Formats: sequence, structure tokens, C-alpha cells
Amino acid sequence: MKERARSAQDKARRSEELLRAAEALATELGGVRFLTMQAVTERAGLHRTGVRRYYASREELLLELTERGWEQWRGAIADAVARRTELQPADVADIVADTITALPVFCDLLTHVPLTLEGDVDMERARRYKTRSFVAYDAIVDLLDVTSAMSPDQLRMLIAATLALASNGWQVSHPTPTLAALYEQVPEWGHVAFDFTPRLKQQLTALAIGLHSVVPPRPESGGEGA
Repeated sequence: MKERARSAQDKARRSEELLRAAEALATELGGVRFLTMQAVTERAGLHRTGVRRYYASREELLLELTERGWEQWRGAIADAVARRTELQPADVADIVADTITALPVFCDLLTHVPLTLEGDVDMERARRYKTRSFVAYDAIVDLLDVTSAMSPDQLRMLIAATLALASNGWQVSHPTPTLAALYEQVPEWGHVAFDFTPRLKQQLTALAIGLHSVVPPRPESGGEGA
């Protein structure tokens, strides 16, 4: 087992090791629902009692992992739109779908955040999560606003729908072992376990085109009547 972290730098490194262990295990096990703190600490090489120095609970660790997912998604979108202009709604949908489905653990966690994670930590930790996730959300909207033909209102609706569709779609397309066995027995029920990325891209393309067509952009401030 690793020795106790002796500095802020060491503590940050240990925290990162726990996050990486949690993400790797979630991928291997088929979802964060199967994660235990014991498995995470063992993978990270820490004693099971030592993890409390870094994360007070499983929920706090997973909320931190979600927070990191937001920043990874923002960074991926920034990279995808770099040096591009006049993206059309279908282009925006492709970028949003491709970047979020490249973060499968983040998609999985989006289901658990409102159900348990942010409600089972203390208020200050919940506040930090809300603050940082909204910062990332606003940055994503801003990045797409300056590079696409869609308005900020249209983009906010698209991103909100993306979060709902990605979280639900990931769960449906990654059934538990029990459901997977059931779908083998009753194949006509198995169609619900669709291919995640293509389905999400189809849904977001339809939404982006529709939003661009029917949601009017807000008038610019200033000008006549200001």
C-alpha cells in the first residue's frame, strides 16, 4: 500500500489516482452502479480507510469524476470547433454527439447526479459541483455560439436535450446482465438496447435542425428602440 500523502501535491496526485481507478473500473464493470469504494481504493493501491482523507464518500468521489467529465467535454468541443466558422445545425449536432459519446463514464454519471450524487454530499460540495458544471455548460454554449449559425437560446435547448438523451440513452443501450439475458430470451424486447452513438446523433441532428427553424433568436441589444 502507498504511504500517506504528505503534501498538497501528493494529495492531488492521490486524488487523481482514485479518479482514474474509478473511471477504469466503471468502464470494465459496465457502469458506475457496480463501483464500490473498496474496489476503487484497491485499484489505486490505497488502504480502504485511507480514502477518507481524499473523498468523504463514494458519492463525493463520483461527483468529482462528473465534474472532471464536464471539463473534458468542454475541452473536446473547444478542440472540435477550433478554426471553424459558420457551422450548420447538423454540424453542431455531430460535434456535440461525437464529443459526449467519447466520454461514456460521464454519460453514465449524468444519470446518477440528480438521483443520488449531488443530494448525498454536503451543501458546499454540491455548490461547488453546480458552480463548475454551469461554468462548463456556459462555456460550451459560448464556443458553439461564435462558431455556428445557431443562436444561444437554440444552443441551450440543444445542450439541455443532449444531457437528457445521453444519460438515458447510455443506460438503455448498456443493459444490466439481467436485462441482457432477458433480451436474449425475448429478442423482440431487445430493440430498446440500441446502438448509442448513431441513435444520439440522429436525435440531436433532428433537434438542432428543428430548433434552428422554429426557435427565433432574441433581438440584439441596442439599435433602434434601445
